[in-house]
Amino acid sequence: MSNQELPPAAAAQRRLPALELATLGRFAARGRRNGIVVAFVVLFIVLAFSSSAFATKTNLLNILDQQASTLIIAAAATLVLVAGNIDLSMGSVYVLAGVVAAQVAQSTSSTLAILIGILVGLGIGAVNGVIVTVLRINSLIATLAMSFVVAGLGSLVTSGNLIILLGHPGFGDLAGTVVLGVKSSVWITLAFVLIMGLLLTRTVVGHYMSAAGGNAPAARLAGVPVRLVQMLTFTLLGGAAALGGVIDDSRVLSAQASSDFGQTLTFTVIAGVVIGGTSILGGAGSVWRTFFGVLFIALIGNGYALLGLDPLYQQITLGGLMLLAVALDAWATRSTR
Repeated sequence: MSNQELPPAAAAQRRLPALELATLGRFAARGRRNGIVVAFVVLFIVLAFSSSAFATKTNLLNILDQQASTLIIAAAATLVLVAGNIDLSMGSVYVLAGVVAAQVAQSTSSTLAILIGILVGLGIGAVNGVIVTVLRINSLIATLAMSFVVAGLGSLVTSGNLIILLGHPGFGDLAGTVVLGVKSSVWITLAFVLIMGLLLTRTVVGHYMSAAGGNAPAARLAGVPVRLVQMLTFTLLGGAAALGGVIDDSRVLSAQASSDFGQTLTFTVIAGVVIGGTSILGGAGSVWRTFFGVLFIALIGNGYALLGLDPLYQQITLGGLMLLAVALDAWATRSTR
């Protein structure tokens, strides 16, 4: 029996669940788009009133400096997720590129060492793209396997030793040069995030990324080179991971093949991208929201440290935020079907 054949009260009751679901979906979609900015501002204000050391130039610039590599990698990781894939090897690429650059810097110029480190990341990213798009292996499995391979290569490069670069101060100029009172690592980060954001929103290639992640078969029928676009995102992420690794090694003038740190970095990046509102199903995302997502996580860590709170609760908080972000994404996606 259709709604027209039902009594008015019964028809209204039948329509109510659909209306509630649509309302919930619209709320979830708005939360995914703008929720991170509101949450960031609220947390910033709370910490500013809770700790006198928080809203200082020194502390805020330190946060940006410490999060430089994470922000760079997360900006490129957003493109990969928008295009419908995921990359779990970025932490290992970060480590390998850093130790390769440090190893080369000991015997040649710092500039050449930095370029070689970035090229290593671009190469691994391109390989990931070929494996996923040409061999058609699930990106989760392919990049997880690649992460083990790359981590092993990092250990081979260093033989398990710490590479010290104190005698090569030029290597530290990449991250430590101060321009207008701000370290070069921060300027590089802001420039890279801006470029990735413009690439996604203001170029044809960026629109192709969203189309490939939203509906790859339809995008192919519309003439979108889905494989090439997805390969590009993996390559850019490899280069970004390498740049992040070189910047961090430049900051401390040392490098070590630590697989544990690489894994932590990978999941921090994914958390920042997801909390920033990028859909894990592909097709929707924003680099600027990822920027706020990563900094939101950083503010939580900074706040726990300044207020002397138990850091174990920080992990619980982060996990809860990720679950909330994924739930909002699921609700928003269901409401559009």
